[in-house]
Amino acid sequence: MKEMDRLVKVMERLRGPGGCPWDAAQTHKSMVKGLIEEAYELAEAIEKEDAEEMMEELGDVLLQVVFHSIIAAEAGAFTFSEVANFLADKLIYRHPHVFGEKRVDSADAVIVNWEALKRKENGKVNRDSLLSGIPKTLPALLYALKIQSAASRAGFDWDSALGVIDKIREETEELTEAAAGNAVERIADEIGDLMFSVVNLARMFKLDPEAALRRTNRKFQARFAEIEKAARKRGISVSEMPMDEKERVWQAAKSRD
Repeated sequence: MKEMDRLVKVMERLRGPGGCPWDAAQTHKSMVKGLIEEAYELAEAIEKEDAEEMMEELGDVLLQVVFHSIIAAEAGAFTFSEVANFLADKLIYRHPHVFGEKRVDSADAVIVNWEALKRKENGKVNRDSLLSGIPKTLPALLYALKIQSAASRAGFDWDSALGVIDKIREETEELTEAAAGNAVERIADEIGDLMFSVVNLARMFKLDPEAALRRTNRKFQARFAEIEKAARKRGISVSEMPMDEKERVWQAAKSRD
């Protein structure tokens, strides 16, 4: 594809002699933080359903793939073409119901078959746990979702969301007891248990807990901005505004959500 060839050549020029000193200085490790940030910026654009912003952020994510591939090519490890071909081969292998003779009757069946094929791949056969291979560097909410989903596929799961809701009530009660005793370490444990259960509830409803929390964060920011706006109109800081007035502005902003 000429567009991809052009992009690769641009990045090779930036990395090459007479190119950009910053680009030339980057390594796989120095690029990791940017890769994670770009993925989150793309996720936000998707959630906002902003097509123009999505296009830009997809480009930034693609840049990361090309950048890492060129760094690897310089070291004689692999090229961008090899990355693309490896991915295409993997997609064909994991979709025998499209490229082969296997038949599936639902999206859930596709996932089951995908996971079975994935476990047979090189480097994954001898893993000692179904939870092996899930990166521990994932954000904690996403990591919890991943290990819960893996356990669920093995048949270790709640019968319904109602059981998870009961578990949340139980964890809340245990947290209340820990807080009453001011047992800091136990409080931390109980908060973790409560959050883990909330992630489980989101999973039961096929919701992404990271996306749900980001949505709540945006709502909080918008409502708090209204409080700041009201404080500026009065010529005072937010900290000087009486709590009952803050609550009134908050509730008014909430009613407009």
